[in-house]
Amino acid sequence: MKKLLSILICLTFAMSAFGAEWYVSAAIGKKKNEGTSKDAPLKAIWSALEKAAPGDVIYVAQGNYHGKTSCGWILIDKPVSIIGGYSDDFSVRDITKYPTMLKPTNEMNQTKPAMDIGTVGFKMYKTAIDAATLANTTTVIDGLYIDQGDANSYHATKGKPEGVETGMFLIPPDQGNTQYPSINSAELKGLSVGNLTIQNCVFLNASNYGIQLNHFQGELKILNNVFINNRMQACEIRSSNAKAGMVNFEFAYNTVFFTWSRTEEMTDMGFAVRANENMNANIHHNILGLSVLYAFDNTKGNDKTKNVSIDNNLFFRNKKGDAAVTISPNIKAFFVTDDAWEDFEDCTGIKSVEDNKAFSDIEFVAKFRDIIDMAYLKAFLAANYTEKINLAELSLETKYTMFANRYPSENVLKFFGAVEGAGAQAVK
Repeated sequence: MKKLLSILICLTFAMSAFGAEWYVSAAIGKKKNEGTSKDAPLKAIWSALEKAAPGDVIYVAQGNYHGKTSCGWILIDKPVSIIGGYSDDFSVRDITKYPTMLKPTNEMNQTKPAMDIGTVGFKMYKTAIDAATLANTTTVIDGLYIDQGDANSYHATKGKPEGVETGMFLIPPDQGNTQYPSINSAELKGLSVGNLTIQNCVFLNASNYGIQLNHFQGELKILNNVFINNRMQACEIRSSNAKAGMVNFEFAYNTVFFTWSRTEEMTDMGFAVRANENMNANIHHNILGLSVLYAFDNTKGNDKTKNVSIDNNLFFRNKKGDAAVTISPNIKAFFVTDDAWEDFEDCTGIKSVEDNKAFSDIEFVAKFRDIIDMAYLKAFLAANYTEKINLAELSLETKYTMFANRYPSENVLKFFGAVEGAGAQAVK
């Protein structure tokens, strides 16, 4: 599997033979440049997207990219490849040293993403007929660092544990002291089709999903990414095709920590990844930890139309369970260390459940002590919501200790390569 992952990660470098090459650099690029050479790059990703044809490859240097007229988002409406993480002169690629960032500000929330898309939006088709014509195309998103932390609204003092840099996340329309409420959209969202690979990316501080895609047909691979502090769910892939088995979804070698619920009460959603109906899902070699509810959710849709494998994953302190399934009419949650885990493979739609393990606290700290924000971790483990009713005065007092507070960006790129053979691996 490690060899296969290396092949997939390196695959994008051979793609230039299939289309034109475009270059983008925030530091040395110019809008009027042709953009087809390293010496004369364009200044913005959106400019390259408008010029590119299906099958083209866009190489992007380090810097922060804000979209057309600094709107805070970009739209992908054709099958192209975007490869980030280059030095300004494109001589070196290193996603940890030269991050290609999409970090919108709160002011940019006045120009909400078009067509209900995210910070990176997909709008590759309008109808099923359109989608069918793109079934064999290839799209790659590689090496983007997406962070909505500066765009979100957080309370100044409420739900602010010691050592955590902000108060709790404010669900729109609440906005606290910021000019605009949080955008309340996924960091990468939209309608996709064909063979799509999203790899070596960071999804940080999402106000509403890290990735949320409706995929019509083809292979959809989410490989070697880091998901930290995302609300509702780290990755949600749905089939927009009424026919079962048209979407093959692979979620592998990803590191997922701190997935929060939809609401402050922390009772609704809060999953790392979910298996949805009408899809084949292969979930393997991930690190799935610190979810408010479950790391893996298998409670939605018709299980008879699913074909799910969940193997070789590492779990850590997910609050309600490492996995949840529907045992009609109820939902059953359990941990990898429970006896019930042995029966997981007998559930409808589950094909394989092998070699999944859990970190002990000692093992986890040994691996992540110098990477994870320890104050944030301590606060998350203790996070809770309480209500107190005073009947004499007919008042209700609520207390939130923490809710989706902004996670600091320092050290996030160090999650790549933290554990050999599981989670996001170092990108070479």
